[in-house]
Amino acid sequence: MTFPRSADSLVTWSGWQPLPGDWSPSAAVLAETLDGGQAFRWRRDPQGVWTGVWSELVVQLRTAGGQPEWRAPAGLAAQAVDSLTRYLPLDEAWLSRTDALPWRGDPHLADCVRAFPGLRLLRQPFGETLLGFLCSATKQIVQIRQMVALVADRHGAEIVPGFRRLPRWDEIAGVPEADLRACQLGFRARYIHQTAQFLASRPGWLDETEHAPYAVAKARLLELPGVGEKVADCVLLFGAGRLEAFPVDTWILKSLERRYQLTGWKPAQLAQFGRAHFGPLAGYAQQYLFAWERRFGGR
Repeated sequence: MTFPRSADSLVTWSGWQPLPGDWSPSAAVLAETLDGGQAFRWRRDPQGVWTGVWSELVVQLRTAGGQPEWRAPAGLAAQAVDSLTRYLPLDEAWLSRTDALPWRGDPHLADCVRAFPGLRLLRQPFGETLLGFLCSATKQIVQIRQMVALVADRHGAEIVPGFRRLPRWDEIAGVPEADLRACQLGFRARYIHQTAQFLASRPGWLDETEHAPYAVAKARLLELPGVGEKVADCVLLFGAGRLEAFPVDTWILKSLERRYQLTGWKPAQLAQFGRAHFGPLAGYAQQYLFAWERRFGGR
């Protein structure tokens, strides 16, 4: 995602503050968490400061002296600290979750965990997560960021000068498909337009889906135009905290073929393997596999 070069200068920022909790990621792990395929509204400047937008918030993160710090536009700072706690999320026991992964009997997973100590799963707004992953079909992360940024710039309301939020689904329902297509969405514009119409006729459907059990929520998401198994699992993992979801994309296909000798398996079979082999935290293991394969997969 790109912001105008002058955007930071248009905002009066709060002072930098330590991030609540005990998360102390390296700069590399912070980058993998924010820009490793979970979310598409973060960008890093040459000084290593990350700027992210979600809901009605704009937040900056950096590591200073090995510790993470945050700041927000002065008028949003009080609201931002509570939202950050949920978004990162800082109030969940990630060390114990990492320890509970089956890395002791899985040498490759152990390598992944060592390579990205402290890697976290984001808990993003559910509707925004759905929009982002509807843009993801056949696209790389940088391209998805560009599409999502255009949708926000052209159809989202301003939060503070230089920064716009994503439009809500009820707002997207009023945008002609041609205008969505002009955001470089291609065939995805049709799916997004149709999904917006579907949701407009079913008030409360998204909220009910977010809080439904995993199997029920996934079946509901699969009713939406353009939502297949992978997109549904991504939305549930990164937008609803369903850690049993195991998205299978190109990187996970490569990982399971190369590291687990599952050549020729279909995505549905691989997803079933992932949930069985990695257990109730399969989605967390998946993100470690994904990060390792993207960084070191040439080995």
